[in-house]
Amino acid sequence: MIAIIDYGMGNLRSVQKGFEAVGAEAIVTSDSQKILSAKSVVLPGVGAFKACMDNLEQFCLIDTVKKSVQSGKPFLGICLGLQLLFSQAEEFGSVSGLDILKGKVVGFKDRQPKSDGCNPLKIPHMGWNNVKVKPSYPLFDSVPNRSYFYFVHSYYVVPEDEATVATTTNYGVDFVSGIHHENIHAFQFHPEKSQQLGLTVLRNFSKLAS
Repeated sequence: MIAIIDYGMGNLRSVQKGFEAVGAEAIVTSDSQKILSAKSVVLPGVGAFKACMDNLEQFCLIDTVKKSVQSGKPFLGICLGLQLLFSQAEEFGSVSGLDILKGKVVGFKDRQPKSDGCNPLKIPHMGWNNVKVKPSYPLFDSVPNRSYFYFVHSYYVVPEDEATVATTTNYGVDFVSGIHHENIHAFQFHPEKSQQLGLTVLRNFSKLAS
C-alpha cells in the first residue's frame, strides 16, 4: 500500500490515478497511523511553500513525514513535495522547511539569464522540458536520458550535498529537478502528468517496496 499524504493541498487524485494506472494500490490519507504503516509514502504539493508548511503543521503531519523518512521506507516527493524537504525557502523572505535535506529553495527571478539577450524566459517555468539523469538511477529504469517531463514551478532546490542530485534540467540556468538520498526520491516535475514515461517512474517507485 502506498500512502499519499493529504494535507489539504496538492493534486492528490491525479497522483493516486497515476499509481492506479500502473497497478499499484494507493490511498489518499491524512491519518498518521495509515501513513506510518504504509509500505511507501508520497508527499505531493502545489502552491506556496509557507502555506504548505502551515497546513502540514495544522494537520499534525510534520512529525509523521519525518518518521516516514526515518523509517527507511521508500519516500517520494513531487513538485512542492520536493521543496518542502529542504531547510528553507526564499519565498516572501525566508521560510523554514522540514530540514530533512540540507539546502535551500530559490526563485528563478533575478537568477535566470535572458533567453536571447533581450527577452527573459517566462516565470513560472511551465510545460515540457527534458531531464538529464544520473547514470543507473533506479527510478529511471526504462526511461531514456533527456526524456521530457511536465513542470510547473517558479522555485527550485539547491542542495548542499551535490551527491543527492539525481536529475538536472535547464531553463535559462541548470537547476536540480530531482534528488535521491537513501530512501528519498523527489522530483520538481510531475510524473503523474508526464504521460507514459511519467507512469514508468511511478511504476519503478511502486516496485521499491514490493
